[in-house]
Amino acid sequence: MPLPRISETEWEIMRIVWKRHPVISADVVNQLQAEDPTWRAVTAKTLLNRLVRKGALSYEAIGRIYHYSAKVSEAECVSAATRSFLDRVFGGSLTGMMAHYVESRKLSKSQLSELRRILESETSK
Repeated sequence: MPLPRISETEWEIMRIVWKRHPVISADVVNQLQAEDPTWRAVTAKTLLNRLVRKGALSYEAIGRIYHYSAKVSEAECVSAATRSFLDRVFGGSLTGMMAHYVESRKLSKSQLSELRRILESETSK
């Protein structure tokens, strides 16, 4: 089964679930509102339900309280989102993406060293 496409707002919900699962909707709402007081409980619950329908979350009802858990791992979703971004924006070219970031940002010497270390370790595998 393919991984569900997760919207930017749904990522906020998923990060909470990945970190704290199983988690109840009230805890999700509290965490979201701690970071941004404009979050509304009804919005969070709508997104939780949408993520269940997409197959990203499962839930267990214990009494009247729903306990949500992730059905997909954070690593799987990050990989899928990265591949999708790379394909859409850079035509699948990892070299093109890396060149863009290196050329468009001022990287510190330590960041360049870390990038060099990662690339060298990958080529030695």
